[in-house]
Parts: sequence; structure tokens; C-alpha cells
Amino acid sequence: MYIVLLGPPGAGKGTQADRIAEATGLLHVSTGDMFREHVRNGTELGELARSYMDKGDLVPDEVTISMLKERISRDDAAQGAMFDGFPRNVVQAEALDAALAERGNKIDRALLISVPDEELVSRLSGRWMCRECGRLFHERFDPPSVAGKCDACGGELYQREDDKADVVRSRLEKQKPPEELIDHYRKAGVLHEIDGQKPIDEVTPLLLEALR
Repeated sequence: MYIVLLGPPGAGKGTQADRIAEATGLLHVSTGDMFREHVRNGTELGELARSYMDKGDLVPDEVTISMLKERISRDDAAQGAMFDGFPRNVVQAEALDAALAERGNKIDRALLISVPDEELVSRLSGRWMCRECGRLFHERFDPPSVAGKCDACGGELYQREDDKADVVRSRLEKQKPPEELIDHYRKAGVLHEIDGQKPIDEVTPLLLEALR
């Protein structure tokens, strides 16, 4: 079975990917891990990707697609895989479809963890950090005993720029799965949408049920 896991930042995709991999034994193919492996090993693709990342630019689709094709050609991907962080657009989705078709395979399920934007903003912008010891708190999920003060050392809590609501909203617009990508899998008849507002422990069985 080959599945794609889709969801915006803050939807809990990473946590659920680990749980699905553990429950199913599927190979977990993460774009981030793939990039790091190639860069660490100094491959031609890794050096090419690094040249873009060092400048703060997005790695072009053709580089990412080449890495993905190399990854699924390995023996450990022969019995299936779960793709996390790939595809990010229709060009990548079509390339993945073609690469799998060459091997006589296809995407069996595309699991979309859906969470409303305002809930995502609340989750991602609620983080506060201690200036002294670096401990993280969350307004909703792990609040300090005294507002603005660290429970561990009494230090002042502050909010990093990239955790502020306006920055989070801007990041969401750039990093959410585009509607045309969702439509690609909807038209293929493999899309399953899961309510990501539910607690983590309730989302996992819904995702696993969709795979059955």
C-alpha cells in the first residue's frame, strides 16, 4: 500500500505519521529526512539542494522529485510507503503517480487531516518560551502556573516572532496543501478527509480505519 499524508502545519501530521508507521509497518518517507540524508552524504542531489537551502530558497520540484524517485527505488519501499511532506503540489503528485506506475503501483489512499485556520492559528501562536532556561509553554495545552513566568526557573516568558499570530497566518497560507492538490486525489477517488480538531488519540484510529 502506498499512501500520502496531507495536512497543514499544526494539524499533528508528524505525530500521526509516526503512529501510522508503527501500526502498519509502512515505510515512512519524509521529505525532510530525505533532504538531510542527501546533504549529509554529499550526494550530487544533496549538494544541489543545499545550494538552494543555503540561500533560503525553495528546492526546485525537479530536485525533490529526483530524490523521491531514488528513495522509492530501494528494496525497503517495495512493499509500500507513506509519503509525508510530499507531494506539495500537483506537479509533484503527477510525478509520484508516474514513478509508482513504472513499478506497477499507485497511490491507494490520500489522508487529509483537516483543521480550520483559526484553530491552527490558536495552536501555533500559543507557544511561549522562557528567556532564561528555554522551556516551552502553551497558553491552552501547557500554561504556566503564573502568567508570564516560567515554572522551572521563574524567568520571563516571551513569544518568538515566528509564533506570533500574524506570522503564523502568513505561514499557513504558504504551507497548506493547495486546493488543486486535494482535488487531484479527490478526482482519483482515493481522498479520505479526517477531522483533525479531535484529540490526537481519536484521530489515529480514524486514520487507520480509512486505510482499511
